[in-house]
Amino acid sequence: MHPDDRDPRRTDPHGPLVAEWGARAACRGVDATIFFSPDKERGLDRARREAEAKRLCASCPALTPCRDYALSAPEPYGTWGGMSETERRRYARQQRRAESLQ
Repeated sequence: MHPDDRDPRRTDPHGPLVAEWGARAACRGVDATIFFSPDKERGLDRARREAEAKRLCASCPALTPCRDYALSAPEPYGTWGGMSETERRRYARQQRRAESLQ
């Protein structure tokens, strides 16, 4: 999900590196509602919306830097770089566990 798709004239609050990959993101200009869960969205509705977002991410030339941004920020909401918020939290927990075993 591009962090500033609503108004491209707005100063990018996420910094110049995001602006570099964000300019070529497949989601640029796409309705952001497919990337973010409405209040109380659950089950099949949530799974369908996330699948739609991930389909767009799958062919995005900015997939890797978007995912890296979301994992390092850390971005708490939405689908970024093909990962849902739940998947990013799970990934972060796995990384912490792996680091603690070293």
